[in-house]
Amino acid sequence: MSKLDKLKGDERRSQLISWLLEAEEPLSGSLLAAKTNVSRQVIVGDMSLLKASGEPIMATAQGYVYVKSDNKNSFTCVIAANHQPEETIDELHTIVDYGVTIEDVTVEHPVYGDIKASLKLSTRKDVEDLIKRLKDTNATLLSELTEGIHMHTLSSDSQEKLDKVCDALEEKGFLL
Repeated sequence: MSKLDKLKGDERRSQLISWLLEAEEPLSGSLLAAKTNVSRQVIVGDMSLLKASGEPIMATAQGYVYVKSDNKNSFTCVIAANHQPEETIDELHTIVDYGVTIEDVTVEHPVYGDIKASLKLSTRKDVEDLIKRLKDTNATLLSELTEGIHMHTLSSDSQEKLDKVCDALEEKGFLL
């Protein structure tokens, strides 16, 4: 029996933080569950407890990340977009092709108010992975709740990249 087989509660959560701090990419709940010999649902609970205790952990479409304060993307903007579901890949590719990160997507629901999902998409591979997960799970885009209207928080290491991506999105007719 390995040391990880014996990890319980606080020890396991401490190990999860260590792995997240060392990781250069998001870590999936399934991967963390396998590494700690617990169910993915236990990991979800652990992450909730860690977030509630003040740890800056974010669940993204790719997995869990520890939000470090040395973020190189110090320029941000929020865009309001509207397009058909079949245009989503073009929208997302346009953004990441300019070296801009799509931090999240938000829709305004008539009953629940703002619904926000963290995305953290920076590359075409990130976009393709998201689209594959949507297809594999038969999930719908949040923007389908609002007839295509949605917002994205974008971040970059320069204001110029944000300005250029907004111009490109406007040219394609994606911005409101």
